Amino acid sequence: MATHVGMTTAEFNQIVRDWIATARHPKTGKLYTEMVYQPMLELLGYLRANGFKTFIASGGGVDFMRPWTAKVYDIPPEQVVGSSVKVKFEMRDGRPVLMRLPELNFIDDGPGKPVGINQGIGHRPVAAFGNSDGDLQMLQWTTLSGGLRLGVIIHHTDAEREWAYDRKSPIGRLDRALDAAAVDDWTVVDMKRDWKVIFPFEKK
Repeated sequence: MATHVGMTTAEFNQIVRDWIATARHPKTGKLYTEMVYQPMLELLGYLRANGFKTFIASGGGVDFMRPWTAKVYDIPPEQVVGSSVKVKFEMRDGRPVLMRLPELNFIDDGPGKPVGINQGIGHRPVAAFGNSDGDLQMLQWTTLSGGLRLGVIIHHTDAEREWAYDRKSPIGRLDRALDAAAVDDWTVVDMKRDWKVIFPFEKK
């Protein structure tokens, strides 16, 4: 909020586009857009081919994600739900703009995720996929409402090809949701065991 206050939403979008086009991961040297998960791309394609509408519901900033998710995930901006800052309408040099304010508007994480999905989408999902305790309530809201529902947890177990973390991680902690998976019959995907390919650039 502090670094990007006082600029328009259009100016912020351009900063994101410029950054995402050039920034590289310090470990792999790859663009961050090249480090998306290949199984996730395949799943999204499979779901859409079979009549499902796909969304991103992230704890990250929605204004950061929307400029590039269509190109990378084939998910348009209006199908992205995330955390946000407040904005206000102004006229600047005779043009209408939305100005970013140094105030949080909404946190789309934990119990906020079902709220964000309800406000942004207006439908309860029939399937939800998560990888941390921040996804617990989204998975509960999706799967414990009756009917045919699918909940999936991605367990980061591959320290060699990606990262290994779960219960004691200071970020991305997967603890309560991992326990809930056993109780609520969610599928747990073990990244090391179940994914032959993690990133698209690994494909032969």
